[in-house]
Amino acid sequence: MTPLPAFYDDLDATLAELWRLLADGAEHGRSGFHLPTLATVSAEGPRLRTVVLRAADAATATLRFHCDRRSDKAFELAENPACALAVYDAGAKIQIRIEGRAVLHTDDALAEAAWAGSRAMSRVCYGAEPAPGTALPAGNAYTLPDEATAAATGRRHFCAVTVQARRLDFLYLDRRGHRRAAWAQDESGWDGGWLAP
Repeated sequence: MTPLPAFYDDLDATLAELWRLLADGAEHGRSGFHLPTLATVSAEGPRLRTVVLRAADAATATLRFHCDRRSDKAFELAENPACALAVYDAGAKIQIRIEGRAVLHTDDALAEAAWAGSRAMSRVCYGAEPAPGTALPAGNAYTLPDEATAAATGRRHFCAVTVQARRLDFLYLDRRGHRRAAWAQDESGWDGGWLAP
């Protein structure tokens, strides 16, 4: 039988594992924690979509992903920065949920650094015309620039989004007994405890 993980009955180790998994997801595209689902609030209600996790920093309790500043998600977050992310890795049998507030970075040092660190093929998406979500007469009725053109034209549409985590929820599934814990952030740091799964 597989031994239980070290964090199984250790609340502090569980919080450390949560941030380790998110950082690993940001670093490695094959990680189960690389593609969280983002929830935003629109005028019509909640909306969900998958984003690519680009950074996770336990010290600042901040996550980062990128989007097109013309997208619905960018408009929704500008209007209401409250958001949530959820990710589940079936192999690890772990779900992580993050609730927080988003900040859009379009023309600051963080946006510049994120753009500079983006791969050329990723930059092409931000040079697409028309804007994301625009109705098309046919599936192929949009244009993508080549990588050289995208480096110049795509930057104006690029947005780095940081999410300042305010609440964390960690669920580990195991037939010997699930473990769930949650934390809320206050002035003194994270205050957490175990929850019924």
